[in-house]
Amino acid sequence: MSGSPDGAATFEPDEAFARQLDANDPLGGFRTRFHIPNGPSGLSSVYFAGNSLGLQPKSVRSLIEQELKDWADRGVDAHFEGKTPWYSYHEVFRESGARLVGARLGEVVLMNSLTVNLHLMLVSFYRPTRRRHKILIEQPCFPSDLYAVKTQLQYHDFDPNEALIQIAPRPGEHLLRIEDFEELLDREGDSVAVVLLGGVNFVTGQLLDMKRIAELARRHGCVVGFDLAHAAGNVPLQLHEWGVDFAVWCNYKYLNGGPGAVGGCFVHEKHGDHDDLPRFAGWWGNDPKTRFRMHLEPNFVPRGGAEGWQISNPPILAMAPVRASYDLFDEVGMEALRAKSIRLTGYLEYLVDRIETDRFKIITPRDPDQRGSQLSLLVHDESKLLLSKLQREGVVCDFREPDIIRVAPVAMYNSFHDAWRFAQVLGRHMVPSG
Repeated sequence: MSGSPDGAATFEPDEAFARQLDANDPLGGFRTRFHIPNGPSGLSSVYFAGNSLGLQPKSVRSLIEQELKDWADRGVDAHFEGKTPWYSYHEVFRESGARLVGARLGEVVLMNSLTVNLHLMLVSFYRPTRRRHKILIEQPCFPSDLYAVKTQLQYHDFDPNEALIQIAPRPGEHLLRIEDFEELLDREGDSVAVVLLGGVNFVTGQLLDMKRIAELARRHGCVVGFDLAHAAGNVPLQLHEWGVDFAVWCNYKYLNGGPGAVGGCFVHEKHGDHDDLPRFAGWWGNDPKTRFRMHLEPNFVPRGGAEGWQISNPPILAMAPVRASYDLFDEVGMEALRAKSIRLTGYLEYLVDRIETDRFKIITPRDPDQRGSQLSLLVHDESKLLLSKLQREGVVCDFREPDIIRVAPVAMYNSFHDAWRFAQVLGRHMVPSG
């Protein structure tokens, strides 16, 4: 019996052990509440792509059908008389959204998409001066964040080549070091307006110490925001307690809200009631008491909290799937999900480590406290060929150029037997060195 990377359990490599882990899994029943796609053989796939697109909860269909029924039966009157009135539909996420990211009521709103929300946040929180105008991001960061930041800098007449700071892993390494953040901010902090980082890095799966980074940013007078695309629904968050100024996320990865799902946005309550904070306004962010006075209210009066950043009325048919998923997260709780995630990812790591090969290495942190539900495999040769071989055997994962296969065992619906099957398939396509 071998020690596992999660430091609290022991693992064995045989299939019976994987089956036993599933039999003892208190969250195992939630797998049956999702649609699991079949692989080429007709058997259920090993779906390890929840960090790209989460699976569909079975409750999605009935929630969408209810909104279609209200539309058919009531037409425009469903705004106020539907089973869940459309006028206040976004408010069903006030409590569940706050619980998901560790916020207080009023600090979370679901709207738009991640990058649109990021631009809206930068309109309000990137207020550059000649002395303090730089933006700090990580490398590699998700390209949409990079494009957003560069265009914001250009919009304010700053040269991204001068005003954009990217913190990168040290030469020969793949992971960021917190001491490098400290050193950089000690050196550049007085010129940095916004620190904007991915909570979990999309390439490596590294979970950043967001609490400490927020403290460092505040110490140097910087606004701090996070892209939580790979963190929300993956790892526990305490955005309010950490003093994060703003955060944005998508709801289609670990949060299973469907392709192109409506995004999420957090604004700390210390900013939420500042009517004079610059923002791009729209009618749905207006005080709901006067929202329908329309032309009689020519001046924008934002609703308090994050909802004051809304621009347009919410897309009801797109929000219904997100509601299905958030209901499941409320039922399970992030604490239980995180406990299984650590054990499931640790078990997968244990099995992958047993494969005798020098064709790949895991570049995700080995410490469970420094990663989410993801292992990134740096493949040394024929990485795309390996990916296609995995796919032909019913494994669904994804690829990041030039040579990284990302594998995401999601606690909500993946089983320990999925991890065992993946390791069997991967092992069959490895050739021992020598």
